Amino acid sequence: MERAGIPATTIQRLPLYLRCLLQAEEQRIPLVNSGTLAEMCGTNAAQIRKDLSYLGELGTRGIGYEVRALIEHISAVLGITERRRAVLVGFGRFGGALLGYPGFAERGFDIVAVFDSDPDKIGVSVGGLTVLSVDELEGVLQATGAEIAIMTTPGDVTQELADRLVRAGVRGILNLAPVRLVVPEGVAVRQVCLSTDLQVLSFHLAQNTL
Repeated sequence: MERAGIPATTIQRLPLYLRCLLQAEEQRIPLVNSGTLAEMCGTNAAQIRKDLSYLGELGTRGIGYEVRALIEHISAVLGITERRRAVLVGFGRFGGALLGYPGFAERGFDIVAVFDSDPDKIGVSVGGLTVLSVDELEGVLQATGAEIAIMTTPGDVTQELADRLVRAGVRGILNLAPVRLVVPEGVAVRQVCLSTDLQVLSFHLAQNTL
């Protein structure tokens, strides 16, 4: 599926649209228009029409969008029509919580290995997996073909581990560590910083109280 020319802000909103469409399908709603989808997603109809226009000729004027067809189209754009393998690097409290999150499997992502450097954690069985030493990282990546890494590691070791992951074939990193990664062209990084998000939330709260 061609993704060139789709703005990054639109790509960021597509998973939200997909989630709402899946909810519509669960409710056995066969068709939605931009207004209905906007209500479900908490946005506006004009934004949805503009975003979906980047994906090609979709929907029928005066009728709307076929839910199943739009689910399939957005899934193809997002590259999730086939299951993708991921590894979790860092089995602390945060990593352990993520490993138990069912949303990954439901959205087509299978965590196939988990790594840590703490001898007390290595060998622990959790969720059908055994925590492995980071020393085994390259071999396991080669054996599993995983192309995504979820990192919940201490900041001082995250770049070094990311370098190893990339050399071993990882092409996408979801980074929850408090450090900005430098990666080669062709490797995608999504930075998740909860403290930053909380500060933005605090800003909005402050604005409402002024």
